[in-house]
Amino acid sequence: MRQHVSSGSPYEDQFGFSRAVRVGGRIIVAGTGPIEDDGTTTSGDAAAQAARCCTLIVAAIEQLGGSAADVVRTRMFLTDISQQDAIGEVHARFFGMARPAATMVGVAALCRTEWMVEIEAEAVVEASV
Repeated sequence: MRQHVSSGSPYEDQFGFSRAVRVGGRIIVAGTGPIEDDGTTTSGDAAAQAARCCTLIVAAIEQLGGSAADVVRTRMFLTDISQQDAIGEVHARFFGMARPAATMVGVAALCRTEWMVEIEAEAVVEASV
């Protein structure tokens, strides 16, 4: 059985994807940008944007029966690699206890020019939930 979660991002309908999908015990969270509930970009620095991304990711995982402790993989895309420490600290705050396999890469651009970070995640939970 496949379950889907939407975060309300304007890109989900436009691009035809879900914020997260659960199949069995595996939850996959799409690349998550710093989008506020009203569709605007999170204001502030890279750490503030990363915190918003992580908040959305954890909410999606929880809606599908998991938790931040179930995260086994993350990927972080940064438009300014000099912000790696600030974003890494946010990552540790949300996922440090789980210690997932993680990748952080510098990229030329993201969907919106004001985005400094986009994060995706994978979690593994009991299939019987």
